[in-house]
Amino acid sequence: MEDKVLVEVRDLVKYFPVYSRGILLRKRVGTVHAVDYISFSIREGETLGLVGESGCGKTTTAKVMLNLEPPTSGNVYFDGQDIYKILRSGSRTKVRRLRRSMQLIFQNPYGSLDPRMTVYDIISEPFAIHRHVRRREWSTRVYELLKTVGLEEYHAERYPHEFSGGQRQRICIARALAVQPRFIIADEPVSSLDVSIRAQILNLFGELQQKLGLTYLYISHDLSSVRQISRRVAVMYLGKIVEYANTDELFDEPLNPYTRALISAVPIPDPETKTSRIILPGEVPSPINPPKGCRFHPRCPAAMEACHRTEPTLRDVGGGHYVACHLYVGKV
Repeated sequence: MEDKVLVEVRDLVKYFPVYSRGILLRKRVGTVHAVDYISFSIREGETLGLVGESGCGKTTTAKVMLNLEPPTSGNVYFDGQDIYKILRSGSRTKVRRLRRSMQLIFQNPYGSLDPRMTVYDIISEPFAIHRHVRRREWSTRVYELLKTVGLEEYHAERYPHEFSGGQRQRICIARALAVQPRFIIADEPVSSLDVSIRAQILNLFGELQQKLGLTYLYISHDLSSVRQISRRVAVMYLGKIVEYANTDELFDEPLNPYTRALISAVPIPDPETKTSRIILPGEVPSPINPPKGCRFHPRCPAAMEACHRTEPTLRDVGGGHYVACHLYVGKV
């Protein structure tokens, strides 16, 4: 089961046009390269972590994968089916079936919940849209979902503002589970929570995966939580995937200089353990005008002449460890 690829992303691109200010006339002056030809796959029943600095394109990747933002080019396949083809020209039944199979948990739990709706209305709304649960079974199903995510039945009659941040995130998870999905994208689901609640939500994700056989794309800039929950990790920088490997291998032996710097910034709870943090010079370049060649070369401590001229391709250097870096050209 774990060897079967459930989700495959091929050469996904998303550009946003930039226009000059104007009331009547606007001129296109540039393009934001938010996601730039990225490819990866997720096996059924596993969790892939997607990490990188804020603004590197992680959330845009999630939205484009689900066609919440239309792609500029590229393809996404779910269980062997081209999802863009189905969403654009498939029957209503096929579209609903696909939408049920792929769900998104948003970063801000409070912003993604309608404050005018009770928890019961929020969780039962998918039943009305997809019609996969009989009306007389709605109450039973809502209470089951609340218990599944660690809440109580009486919480169904309350409104989102009456809950803590962790409880609101549990409601968001219950809403996603209401349509019985196979694949869930969790977009920084614990970034707004304190450490103790964060651990509870991460444990909940693990329990649900074991119980329901879910597949996750877990997006975060918190590498500690990524290491806890993910089997494999992809590292993004300025719209590109620069490294992609099994979790333990990537954290123990990072190859790309950017990945090394990212991991060196992870705090270690033992005050007696000495760490050597890599401080990168400068700022992240603008995605409107990304550097030529390797996009990381203006900040890279190991940059060489080839990095300024040629963009490195993502290549397998052995054991399924992929890296885009001129330091490893020709090494297999």
